[in-house]
Amino acid sequence: MKQLVQNLKTGKMELLEVPMPTVRPGYLLVRNHFSLVSAGTEGSKVKTARGSLLQKARKKPDQVKQVLDSLKTEGVGATYQKVMNKLDFPAPLGYSCAGEVVEVGADVTGFKVGDHVACGGTSALHGEVVAVPKNLCVPVPKNVAMDNAAFTTVGAIAMQGIRQADVRLGEVVAVIGLGLIGQLTVQMLNAAGVKVVGIDIDPAMVKLAGQSGAMLAMERGHAGLEQSVLKVSDGYGVDAVIITAGTSSLDPVELAGVLCRKKGRVIIVGAVPTGFSRPNYYKKELELRMSASYGPGRYDDVYEDKGLDYPIGYVRWTENRNMRAFVDLLAAGRLNIDLLRTHTFSFENALQAYELIVNKSEPFLGIVLAYDLNGKPQKTVTFPQHISKAEKKVRVGFIGAGSFAQKALLPNVAGKAQMVAVATSTGNNATNIAQKYGFNEAVTDAEAVLEHPEINTVFIATRHNTHAEYVRKALQAGKHVFVEKPLALHEEALDEIKRLHEKQPRHLMVGFNRRFAPLIQTLRAYFNDPSPKAMVYRVNVGHIPGDHWTQDPEVGGGRIIGEACHFVDLCIYLADSRPVSVHALALPSLAPTVDTVTINLAFENGSVASIAYLANGNKSLDKEYLEIHSNGVSAVLRDFKQLDIYAKNKKSFKNTQDKGHEREVAAFLQAIEQGGACPVPFDAIYYSSLIPFKILQSIREGRVVSLP
Repeated sequence: MKQLVQNLKTGKMELLEVPMPTVRPGYLLVRNHFSLVSAGTEGSKVKTARGSLLQKARKKPDQVKQVLDSLKTEGVGATYQKVMNKLDFPAPLGYSCAGEVVEVGADVTGFKVGDHVACGGTSALHGEVVAVPKNLCVPVPKNVAMDNAAFTTVGAIAMQGIRQADVRLGEVVAVIGLGLIGQLTVQMLNAAGVKVVGIDIDPAMVKLAGQSGAMLAMERGHAGLEQSVLKVSDGYGVDAVIITAGTSSLDPVELAGVLCRKKGRVIIVGAVPTGFSRPNYYKKELELRMSASYGPGRYDDVYEDKGLDYPIGYVRWTENRNMRAFVDLLAAGRLNIDLLRTHTFSFENALQAYELIVNKSEPFLGIVLAYDLNGKPQKTVTFPQHISKAEKKVRVGFIGAGSFAQKALLPNVAGKAQMVAVATSTGNNATNIAQKYGFNEAVTDAEAVLEHPEINTVFIATRHNTHAEYVRKALQAGKHVFVEKPLALHEEALDEIKRLHEKQPRHLMVGFNRRFAPLIQTLRAYFNDPSPKAMVYRVNVGHIPGDHWTQDPEVGGGRIIGEACHFVDLCIYLADSRPVSVHALALPSLAPTVDTVTINLAFENGSVASIAYLANGNKSLDKEYLEIHSNGVSAVLRDFKQLDIYAKNKKSFKNTQDKGHEREVAAFLQAIEQGGACPVPFDAIYYSSLIPFKILQSIREGRVVSLP
């Protein structure tokens, strides 16, 4: 199937051949009939992508700061690769569409195959088929034209601005900025019995606002604007101002202060600055409110992705209910979308629509893309040119290919194995990865990789909650497995994998890369006798917000399960002994997260390790610091960049930061090729994965926990 994308590095736009999305629980699969092009939001993205790197940097100073921080911690090479992976990527466009349901995911009620729906959000893309969460889909009655229904998301944005204005029947509201959202705002306010004043710098938009129902529509530069507004508001000023303009100027927010009555309300929907001057807002005691996109639920993964609705008794108008209300207005004939739709392009000619927006070659407002409903979208995109004539022993499939996989795994596998198929949740990423790393096939369904007859080795680099299931299925299919940490989010799942691995002894490797780091190999050579060792490991991991997916117990498992296993594994490797007990203490916190912890491990050979896993430190401090002491020899490792050995003579080793990813992958592939043992024994993998659960148990129960 085709999807509209833009390369963020070059600005090039194209209709990319991508695999059809796979429906997930809580989602609908929708074949698009129409999608709306947002001239404001999408036009800005297109222009930014076409700019130079300097122009991109000026547009996104927050991301520049992230790059500078990365340079300090990861160095030039790693940072450059990370930035290029982000930029050299076919980013999708679109967020408002309408089509027909072709498949319904598990846990979805109220929809069936064949229903017409309007969709919103970052998954409501310009593409022939889209997968959209149920809370971002609403039914469309048969009497509503589908090209009109494609306006639903933008209509919900306008409606939320009206909700925030909290207007009453008979009040007077000014709308500043009469683009598409402004015109829809005018029409909905008029339908609600509110008197509307429309204001814009474009005389054509002013004229259109009059046709949309504005009682008074004037150009911003009109000398009599303020007096005219006072006249229609009985000399008081308007009850509320809704700003739907997009500009870097302060004029809209300043004008709102002038036009409002005392105790009035100013609602910001568009992208405008808010650094207004004090007098009008102070003297009139004006209330300034922001309107967040389509309404409550927007940017909340629990609502949008997990599909949990807000109770109507507490949140009357969610983004879904706003979308439904807009469709109801369409069904009742209360809105005139034909007045606002200026262009319809076939999807095949979508690039012409964006050239129109960027070049402003003719007046435009509502631009719709119409899809050809003939043909059958394919679940697999094949790349015959990538099929190698020289058969390799290791035949790889990847499930997941995000930023980490692109940085640490894919470059180290490509060229060393036959790249058979890659599955990612989005088709544009699957195609991009297949093209970049030479895979024969791109898919969106993980099962296609797990069941692929040509694949004998699976790399799993998805979100944490899927790891155990994919590992289990891959082992059952008789495939070797490399999975990023953690192996499992629950102890029961870990034990199930252990039992399965004993019955199906394929190579199973977890991404515990630190034991393969060059400086760790050097360090271990100085401590290769069986004497007990004492280790102190400080890890300055830094703060991650509680709403980040890694902190979600159901998705990421929390930082102890999701990341602390790394440091546990390195201590097990250096102790060269089976761990026998764990005791942990957590820093008290009002937050539900557990991420500042001290961990004490005891080993069968008498070794001990103390790990300080700290999320409350300063990010300017190096992330990792390790000391190890035994038999009069001491070693200090500083962030995998410098190793100092204190023996008869002090020796220092320096290196660019290398945490062992390349050597780890090479050892895994070599073991499969040569039929050797797995580079990390399964017992070590098991204990490194089990101990995080026991750390949390120790914290809960306040005691030492013995290990089996």
